[in-house]
Amino acid sequence: MSITPAVKAQLIKDFATKEGDTGSPDVQIAILSSRIKTLTEHFKTHKKDNHSRRGLLKMVALRRKLLDYVKSKDVARYKSLLERLGIRR
Repeated sequence: MSITPAVKAQLIKDFATKEGDTGSPDVQIAILSSRIKTLTEHFKTHKKDNHSRRGLLKMVALRRKLLDYVKSKDVARYKSLLERLGIRR
């Protein structure tokens, strides 16, 4: 249900603002979005997995908070991030 280290490394490489950047909101949002997508696929076959569903809701809430933070700091960066990740907001 989690993402592979190779996928995570690729996301960090694509969304990093500078070399060695792993903690910026952009990278965190990208990793959370990938994890949310994999969990969404998981729930298509495992409809009664309520324990993982709670984790999914926590991830969605965290991503929303991070997106609100980015929006308060830089609206253009926020819009480009939504566009790159394909998030409806």
